[in-house]
Amino acid sequence: MTGLPSVGLISHGTSSPTGQVLIEVLAAEVATDLRIRGIADEVMLGHVDVQKPDVDEVIARLPADRPVILVPLLLSPGYHVHVDLAEAAGRAAESGRDVRRTPTLGPDPRLAEILSDRLPPLKGSDDVILAAAGSSDERANESCREMGWLLAAELERPVEVGFLAGGGVALKDLVAESRSRGARPVLANYLLAPGFFDDLARKQVEGGTESTGVLAPPLLTGGGTTSAVPPKLVDIVRDRAREGIHGQVRDGVLAAGRNSGPGGAHVEGGCPAYVQPHTQPHNFTPQKLNV
Repeated sequence: MTGLPSVGLISHGTSSPTGQVLIEVLAAEVATDLRIRGIADEVMLGHVDVQKPDVDEVIARLPADRPVILVPLLLSPGYHVHVDLAEAAGRAAESGRDVRRTPTLGPDPRLAEILSDRLPPLKGSDDVILAAAGSSDERANESCREMGWLLAAELERPVEVGFLAGGGVALKDLVAESRSRGARPVLANYLLAPGFFDDLARKQVEGGTESTGVLAPPLLTGGGTTSAVPPKLVDIVRDRAREGIHGQVRDGVLAAGRNSGPGGAHVEGGCPAYVQPHTQPHNFTPQKLNV
């Protein structure tokens, strides 16, 4: 044992094969990055919904003699962090495990840069709308609104925020209002990967021609000229892991065991678990576990 902490990357989970593959690629790149930099030894991917392993199983599979850092691959703080991750970390702490939770990936100015890169060329008359999954937890929705402000600053133009579910202004209403003014609604896709919500957002702008509206690719995307896994996204995950390791506090979240506060979200994307053992060389390719 080297004593380096282990990292559990916790996605939402999805039934979309494309979404599963893209989260798998993200997990593999993060695992390699963390090990090469000497930040963590073992990295396992788990999920709060839809797929296995769940958070409890991830913690159980990772070494018990070192800290476990749970990094939500989620964009804003909602039910899955406040409840699912919090309860799993609490159960582990009661059994004597050192489990620390980190903030979610967003909001973060680097996400605004990725969202901007995903957008098509904008016209002066376009309405830019940040399309977010939405949550019944207002803290998650407020986080998405903050992301909208960051994107507006990045684009130097107004950005509205519309939600596909939960509270807040409905995305479909913003799209309809934009069209009623004769504008083209351009949706910045604030989802991690293809899946249920991505399909739902696409239906909001379908209409036969691009002039009726356009949905940008999600943060992780396959094909085209953009990178499937933006390097800045790997940077964000690494920074969150470091926060957990060093016990830093961000947005009122304690990154430590059962005393951890909230800091996660609800988005699409997920895949089977990965482990990067400390015995593997630096060119390690994560191996899929049978779950």
